[in-house]
Amino acid sequence: MFHLIFSIPSWYVIARFLFPLAIPLGLKIILSLLVLLASQYLLISRFTPGGIFSPEMPRAVTILFNWAIGAVLLLAFMQLLADAVTVLSLLVRHPLTIAPWGRYVIALVAMVISAVGVHQAIRVPPVKEVTIKIEDLPREFEGYQLLQLTDLHITKLFNARWTTAMVKKAMALDADLILVTGDVIDGTVENRINDVAPLRGLHAPDGVFAITGNHEYFFEQQRWTEHLATLGLQPLLNSHTTIKRGEAELVIAGLPDTSASRRAATGPDLEKALQGSPANAPVILLDHQPKNARNNATKKVDLQLSGHTHGGLILGFDRLFVKPNAGFVSGLYQVDGMQLYVNNGTALWPGMAIRLGRPSELTRITLQRKE
Repeated sequence: MFHLIFSIPSWYVIARFLFPLAIPLGLKIILSLLVLLASQYLLISRFTPGGIFSPEMPRAVTILFNWAIGAVLLLAFMQLLADAVTVLSLLVRHPLTIAPWGRYVIALVAMVISAVGVHQAIRVPPVKEVTIKIEDLPREFEGYQLLQLTDLHITKLFNARWTTAMVKKAMALDADLILVTGDVIDGTVENRINDVAPLRGLHAPDGVFAITGNHEYFFEQQRWTEHLATLGLQPLLNSHTTIKRGEAELVIAGLPDTSASRRAATGPDLEKALQGSPANAPVILLDHQPKNARNNATKKVDLQLSGHTHGGLILGFDRLFVKPNAGFVSGLYQVDGMQLYVNNGTALWPGMAIRLGRPSELTRITLQRKE
């Protein structure tokens, strides 16, 4: 049923855009079949060894599918908008029609925008500088820099070559601490072992720490947690570490993803994560999904770092992400005395690899004392 619903924009494009074109019927049928094929990318992915969450198909094919489905969705939206204008013009008795060449212009615009969106999605992300002020931050941590990576979704799309380039760019930032807030991979250890190998190059003076996202639980989470630890990504699952500068302390706590308990794994327990932590030290919490922020704010957390939403992917379309994520989709929020930063993601799930107005990011966070 999901795949039938997902094909609706394609049927609209076929009925309202393709068949009115002044081209041979045979060409209309061929183009219609290609449009329908594009709409069934996720269904086709289900029959690859990695399934829908990790389509094991050549990178070029994945890119082509994402471009095609993006172009179809954009074309459906633009055609719907044109039809609405036409109906409105009829109601006010000033009929408007699209010139024959106008349809080709609309198609070209949709294809170009989709190509830009896919490029924005699959590139090594630009650096985003974020300054966050924390009340009572010890002066020893003034200017302390964190690098947040999240939603890498290392796959055939974000492969070893991409990961190597990302790590090189990340290491050039010279952060004091690297924090990875979940969804590192999609796929089994066997399928991804070469693609994740470049993560061994991540290092920082105060370490590299990671939590799980929901996607880890689709692919043998425990095996992945152990394997990533061998690459230097130390797990913080219902636990914390304390960073020291002389007598000053900063707590970094981490939770497993909220979906863990539904996957026969240990779920998040913030009280356990903070057990034994210094009483007066600021707390930075890693929690993959931002929807838990209001509950976490009651536990004297100063800053929560999350991902998961991919920033909503497309400006405007991101409104669909608001309710499932308790209102938190992209950027910095104030939540009942706690600050929450929702990262757009270092990469994203290859099932919808398109970004427009919600760019990926390598996020360097500089801490400052709030006077």
